[in-house]
Amino acid sequence: MADDFRGAATPLADTELDAGATELGCERAVVDAVCDVESAGSGFLPDGRPKILFEAHAFHTATGGRWDRTNPNISSPVWDRSLYGAGGGHQYDRLVEAIVLDRTAALQSASWGRFQVLGSNYSAAGFRNVDAFVRAMCDREAAHLGAFIGFCRAHGLTDALRDHDWPTFARTYNGPGEVEGRRMAIYLSAKRRSTRLSPRAARRRPS
Repeated sequence: MADDFRGAATPLADTELDAGATELGCERAVVDAVCDVESAGSGFLPDGRPKILFEAHAFHTATGGRWDRTNPNISSPVWDRSLYGAGGGHQYDRLVEAIVLDRTAALQSASWGRFQVLGSNYSAAGFRNVDAFVRAMCDREAAHLGAFIGFCRAHGLTDALRDHDWPTFARTYNGPGEVEGRRMAIYLSAKRRSTRLSPRAARRRPS
């Protein structure tokens, strides 16, 4: 796979999103809300590369902290929002820095596409290795949706989506450090998209 990360960049059709919601057993508004929060509703940058976010704490884990001292902006023992810097192409600058150190770990440490599935979840998303996963992310948003569905099934999140249990979804999908912010963001986006969503989703459930 060429590391320019450019492929066909085929967008999702509405019918594919409808089918994905049916497969997950939830409203289409729920799937759209996750897209809104994770990628502002689009899986690709204007230059055709998938949207990514490079996770320094994931790279630390994947490499045993080997690069923490020499490359602290891309390898950190804890999640630190300030390390992200700008979005867009800057995230590829961070990814490329990591690729020089450990390519496989670097690809596994970025979240990819319309649903921002972390590369280390390639198997749960239905791919044999991270290279196959990244190739698909570069090619089409339908693969982004398929990875999201695979991840949700593998981690038992379909009930949370169906029941609008945003804390449970955010805790598994985004990590415990981002539960409250993600919970409210998904709920508010889903509420805008569908008046049929349960108001109980706005209430914080016990952890």
